[in-house]
Amino acid sequence: MRRTLEILSTTLRLALQELAKNKMRTFLSLFGVTIGIFCIIGVLTTVSSLEKNVQNDIKSLGSNTIYIDKWDYQGGADYPWWKYVNRPSPQLSETNLIREKVKADINVVYNFSTNSFIQYGDNKLDGISYHGITEEFDKIQPIEIVYGRYLNQMEFDHGTSSIVLGYENAEKLFGNPEKAVGKEVTLRNKKGIIVGVIKKQGKSFIGGGWNFDQSIVLSYRFMKQMLFNEKFNNPKIIVKAPENMNSDALKDELKGAMRSIRRLGPTQEDNFTLNAISDITKSVSSLFSSINLGGWLIGILSLIVGAFGIANIMFVTVRERTPIIGLKKAIGAKKRTILLEFLLESAIICIIGGMIGLLLVVILAFVSSSIFNFPVFVSGNILALAVGICVLIGVLAGIIPAMIAAKMDPVVAIRSK
Repeated sequence: MRRTLEILSTTLRLALQELAKNKMRTFLSLFGVTIGIFCIIGVLTTVSSLEKNVQNDIKSLGSNTIYIDKWDYQGGADYPWWKYVNRPSPQLSETNLIREKVKADINVVYNFSTNSFIQYGDNKLDGISYHGITEEFDKIQPIEIVYGRYLNQMEFDHGTSSIVLGYENAEKLFGNPEKAVGKEVTLRNKKGIIVGVIKKQGKSFIGGGWNFDQSIVLSYRFMKQMLFNEKFNNPKIIVKAPENMNSDALKDELKGAMRSIRRLGPTQEDNFTLNAISDITKSVSSLFSSINLGGWLIGILSLIVGAFGIANIMFVTVRERTPIIGLKKAIGAKKRTILLEFLLESAIICIIGGMIGLLLVVILAFVSSSIFNFPVFVSGNILALAVGICVLIGVLAGIIPAMIAAKMDPVVAIRSK
């Protein structure tokens, strides 16, 4: 162990001396490795962070949850919108029938949404999302109230004018969100009383989800008073499975229940779609795996160029140190010691280039997080992968020069000076 540490210490010192002595050659040789590591780790970090943000937004739609809709949320290049547009929209009456036909202890919510304005005095906000919901919504999509309270059962039963306001809307209308509670505001064609303010959620990365910060939540019956026909406002039924039931099992039960409710014959196609959040999550993971593959291909090309640069350094180093190699072998140095020395030096040079590339990735992550409001995470696994790649490239690039050095005849090597 002591012998190995001595070799490692000597090799590190010689490698740093070599780098300092030939700055331009060092720069050109390390540049390929730096760019290769920057490409691979940069792409992996960016894609991993992007996937994490997107997956968090998708999960915000509800865990172990299925959306019953006439539309398929998966999309795709050949999306048959003409087929879905003619399907019947989900109806409130179907929620009770689903509860009766599905044996599991499920939560069922009827929801429809629209965009309109909200006004208080001279302050008017346009493009506000209205979410009309039924009683069990907070069991499927927990809402944390920071000021005031959530809607109560009486407000759901009678469709009173109570609303819960998003945090950003409260800030823009009242300055201090706490002042919003109890205020009367003008909605689409009704007056509403603010009974609560939702805790600040932060921006949704994909622009989807519930986007509560810029929304209002109100009872289904109150929202229905403001609309001519709810079927034009994307109605859907949201079902959440109990913890001991996976979404695939729930989908099987819901499919049978919906086909029975809509009286579909054995040969008739479904006129509804069961959109499981878990299925969307899997599709997103598959997409990002393809993007990661592209990043690997770009980075590997750069690393190949870098590996040739490192190999070039090592060939030159072996030639310059040939008399020293001969002297070491003459006084008893073994082949494996010489081989290990040059492999370690090659790996160290490669690691230095990789660390520069990692530093650039960290700087990029900091800038992206600060300026573009895009959280970038450089995980420990990615850092370990970068070091592993550097060591591997270093060993592969230095193996031939190291073998040449190890096989030298000591007498010939000493005389080469």
